Amino acid sequence: MDEITRFGVSMEANLLSQFDKLIESKNYKNRSEAIRDLIRDYIVENQCKSDEAESIGTVTYVYNHEVREISDKLVDIQHGHHENIISSMHVHLDEHNCLEVMVIKGTSKTISKIADEIISTKGVKHGKLVMTTTGKNL
Repeated sequence: MDEITRFGVSMEANLLSQFDKLIESKNYKNRSEAIRDLIRDYIVENQCKSDEAESIGTVTYVYNHEVREISDKLVDIQHGHHENIISSMHVHLDEHNCLEVMVIKGTSKTISKIADEIISTKGVKHGKLVMTTTGKNL
């Protein structure tokens, strides 16, 4: 484990009070743990903005499986990016709609491109990409 460095933070009492209520509701044991997570989140967010950053992404999308050839189109997209797509999970939501969650590895730019291709496919009702780093530098 890395060496721990202590430092002080100054802030308004009202802001600190709101922060304390929030971290209590999130079950943090102390302010240090919460601040470390906030800093990591900020670092990850900024690293993922770099097109060439090694990243992991999840694309979650809902689609109507009755739209003509949508299942074939989605499978073709996945096979076209087999080197980046690590895994996918398919869930039947009801008699018409399905949810898929796909895990993608690559550069931020590549992951975004694949996610955009999936989400913009006719018949996909909603989709969202969430990216993070591989954790090597955290």
